[in-house]
Amino acid sequence: MPVGSSNHFDLVVIGSGPAGQKGAIAAAKLGKRVAVVDRTEMIGGVCLHTGTIPSKTLREGILYLTGFRQRAFYGRDYTLKENIGIQDLTSRVATVITREMGVIREQLNRNDVTTIHGRGRFVDPHTIQVEGDSNEALTADYVLITCGTRAARAAEIPFDGKRVFDADQLGQVEALPRELIVVGAGVIGLEYASMLSALNVVVTVIEQRPTILDFVDQEIIEALCYQMRRRGAVFRLGEKVTNIQVDESGIVHAHLESEKRVRAQGLLYAVGRQANTDSLDLEAAQLKADSRGRIKINEYFQTEIPHIYAAGDCVGFPSLASTSMEQGRLAAHHMFQAPMPVKPLVFPYGIYTIPEISMIGKTERELTEARVPYEVGIAQYEEIAKGQMIGDDTGMLKILFHPDTLKVLGVHAIGESATEIIHIGQTVMSLEGTMEFFRDSVFNYPTFAEAYKVAALNGLNKL
Repeated sequence: MPVGSSNHFDLVVIGSGPAGQKGAIAAAKLGKRVAVVDRTEMIGGVCLHTGTIPSKTLREGILYLTGFRQRAFYGRDYTLKENIGIQDLTSRVATVITREMGVIREQLNRNDVTTIHGRGRFVDPHTIQVEGDSNEALTADYVLITCGTRAARAAEIPFDGKRVFDADQLGQVEALPRELIVVGAGVIGLEYASMLSALNVVVTVIEQRPTILDFVDQEIIEALCYQMRRRGAVFRLGEKVTNIQVDESGIVHAHLESEKRVRAQGLLYAVGRQANTDSLDLEAAQLKADSRGRIKINEYFQTEIPHIYAAGDCVGFPSLASTSMEQGRLAAHHMFQAPMPVKPLVFPYGIYTIPEISMIGKTERELTEARVPYEVGIAQYEEIAKGQMIGDDTGMLKILFHPDTLKVLGVHAIGESATEIIHIGQTVMSLEGTMEFFRDSVFNYPTFAEAYKVAALNGLNKL
């Protein structure tokens, strides 16, 4: 189709999740003609409909309705509502999704981004066929693939959406089980396991690997497991599920390689994610994906075909909404020769378990393996006035720093507002700051941010 046609764009974005939105808007702000292709019901992408927004909204609903944050004051049996059902939680999710969809549509419209409803697939490297309300072919100088992911499935698992379900189906189950098996102790598995344990669901987590989330500070993971075990969670690590059956009474039986058998009223299968690239006809664009559907890219988010870029979950780690937004923006800037940051992206990681976890920079294990000397400064929430006020006396903030230069090497937090206060550490690390900044700064009192000063004093006192 010739340039100048109404169906020709400078950039066509396949997918409207965080990476697609920000990539499209960044290109539009550079004066480019941009189209975003996605199904009407999926505007906002997986992030809005089955991933980040629903799971985090569900978490907030659980914390509110169970009165979880107030139990330190009013007792472990305190709850705002008895007999919390799935509808109590999903109604809140539906409201947030509707409002966010409106915000996303307005942002795209305000930036003159054309939204085309339907499924996109490649006809050739420059042509996208849209199948939906109006079948049409689009041509583009550049293409950005941001198609997101779905819950990975194994063919032998008897999914029925009621007793055996994946993370994308959790919000659709008819009733919350009193006992639940969670297969997979990755980020998603642990998030849902911890949320449901806060609802007094008896959770058994089964993980094939002998350890949990190796990229997270070990002390932080130990604290999370301790908190979950206090709520009745059971961890079976180094165990492989060989067979799953549902008996006539509706009880799920998980058979393990070690000959153990775990029984529960429901099973959540949370073993990774599968990219949605299998519907794009990548071969027509001379591209290919790995077994998980992920597309290989370079440091500028270019695929093997220079004018085709990819960003977000479909390229793999870190698969965060926050990093996907920046990846989409940077991809658009590179394809249209706009200014790019010269330093590598330093990003925080947020894990929305109960309690929540956040981190940025190096862990103790990574520094030890790299033979980098370090010292540790710790602030326990029990010694922070804010922690006492809200009833979180188990949280902590941990700062790793070089004993000679005092440069901050990593920040790790667990507890209330961990994913919020991590950005203070992110800023200081990005500016190559030292522990002296935390020591000499004045923080509002009482706040969780004050933990940085307490941790800095704790660490510097060790030198």
